Amino acid sequence: MTDFRAKLGSGKFLVTAELNPPKGIDAHQVLQTSEQIGGVIDAYNITDSHSSIMTMAPISLAHLLIGKGIDPIVQMTGRDRNRIAIQADMLSAYVLGVRNILCMTGDPPSNGDHPEAKSVFDLDGIGLVNAANALMNGHDLAGNPLNESPSFCIGATVNPGASDLSKEIHRMEQKFEAGAVFFQSQAIFDSETLYKFAERTQHITVPIIAGVIVLKSSRMAHTLNQRLPDIRIPDAVVRDMERTNDRQKQGITVAARIIQDIKEMVRGVHIMAIKWEKHIPQILEESGLIGNP
Repeated sequence: MTDFRAKLGSGKFLVTAELNPPKGIDAHQVLQTSEQIGGVIDAYNITDSHSSIMTMAPISLAHLLIGKGIDPIVQMTGRDRNRIAIQADMLSAYVLGVRNILCMTGDPPSNGDHPEAKSVFDLDGIGLVNAANALMNGHDLAGNPLNESPSFCIGATVNPGASDLSKEIHRMEQKFEAGAVFFQSQAIFDSETLYKFAERTQHITVPIIAGVIVLKSSRMAHTLNQRLPDIRIPDAVVRDMERTNDRQKQGITVAARIIQDIKEMVRGVHIMAIKWEKHIPQILEESGLIGNP
């Protein structure tokens, strides 16, 4: 599982998964998880204190994964650091072997386990892409020269279900023009939303990897509907989760069905299994991406 950039250029359908660094210094369990399902994953996306919950920095976990022959995608958010610290982290990540970064604004600290923390947001998602591209061109955001330049595969995020889709597409265009070479979407729960988005973004000629969240319960579905902006889990999906006697099986079925419905419209899927990573192979089998379901 190496060279995500080459896979992007190959035209193959990509499968990525999310890994959350541990809250502490013991990364054994997350490394074990990465090895267990590595055979069906093209790259792991390492989160940056996901949902504003403090964890080990993603650069550290990415470095450990690289040591095991795994090519990670490291999230870079503007939530906690100003442009000086962000650029320093980008350079440090590159020196430690990181070649793929996903630039995103980040969730507000009020959502996490340190709600009293001060927000920074010096750079948003567009600003982070600009920062990475500047470094690749041999200078920092202030125009100061570097002694040597990194070469990143720059990704950015997009939400096909945004309430103001025109504004979201405009921001996507700005990220593309700034140097993003792939996009990862917010979670998709119905193909119609993605279809409408795809129809309006055909001019943005880089791969889009669609986000898929594995639902664990009807309570989780209700919580996501309440807390995640511009994401709507259809009532029929919520009812299926409410009526099932086997939440695990139903969650896998829902995720597989979503992938089946959208896989012709995108270049890959990004599976957010949230500690259910061991079920990813089964999800891919049921969706028809691997094996012979």
